[in-house]
Amino acid sequence: MTPPVVTPRVVTALFDPSLRALTQPHWLSEHWEVLVVRPARLLLILAIAFVVRALLNRMIARLAASTATGSTPSMLRPLRDRVLPGGLLEGTPLQAERRQQRAETIGSILRSIVSFAVFSIAVVLVLGELGINLAPIVASAGVVGVAVGFGAQNLVRDFLSGMAMLLEDQYGVGDVIDVGEATGTVEAVGLRTTRLRDVHGTVWYVRNGEIVRVGNKSQGFAQVVLDIPLAHGVDLVRAGTVVQAAADGLRHDDEWSSVILDDPTYLGVEEITTESVIVRVTVKTRPGQQWRVGRELRQRLIAQLEAADVATATRQWPSLRTD
Repeated sequence: MTPPVVTPRVVTALFDPSLRALTQPHWLSEHWEVLVVRPARLLLILAIAFVVRALLNRMIARLAASTATGSTPSMLRPLRDRVLPGGLLEGTPLQAERRQQRAETIGSILRSIVSFAVFSIAVVLVLGELGINLAPIVASAGVVGVAVGFGAQNLVRDFLSGMAMLLEDQYGVGDVIDVGEATGTVEAVGLRTTRLRDVHGTVWYVRNGEIVRVGNKSQGFAQVVLDIPLAHGVDLVRAGTVVQAAADGLRHDDEWSSVILDDPTYLGVEEITTESVIVRVTVKTRPGQQWRVGRELRQRLIAQLEAADVATATRQWPSLRTD
């Protein structure tokens, strides 16, 4: 088969404006920018936005995973520097779950921020490519933002308070906290609310923005404080010896020695009333164990005081407080 012969006349015809319609439609050449170049730019902007978002989310996921499972979480490293001597914070119940929950929550926040920032930039670039004047849109967005800010200021305050609580590690899953209206075990910590369950099984949902102060009973270490009301006229020296012996016996018990951090301290007479003389003993325990230790110590004190014939005040029993 004989190939076509390309002559100078044919080449001239291809580049002749009058004959260009033979190789390229006239309407396509006029709208090439709108039909080809601009859509290509828009697709490129969107593709870059999705790729950047995916890469940043992957980095955040890896950071959150290493924070949740690593021996020294990078997100929590500044907080670990403030841990009490002896690593007592590791004794917190559900410490691993607490760390994982905080890491996942912070990771979710970072992913949301990244998505919002990347797609906001992409939308601005797309609108610019479409030739839309952004000044009225930016002004309208500012007005809408101010209106939403005034209308949802409580929601914004809840989110900011939740962020501060998470970053400062004020409390976490498994901690027993006192937030004023409610006291209980933390079951979930979110950006807007914190969920507690009290000793009666009631679930409390507390808005983070409404929490003015937090008493954490499960961080660092706990303290059992027992006030024992004794009858007037008892030998206080002998009574103190019995109380100290009961507390020391609990300290050296194999079942309880792992949760008691230091030797019990008998403080002596704390208060004198018309009905009794109150003496006090304190025991330092691991966080979350103060109630178990307190109940066991009360039981032992009552038994040993009765065995030693040390009279307690009528119709009064050792009281328990935790500090």
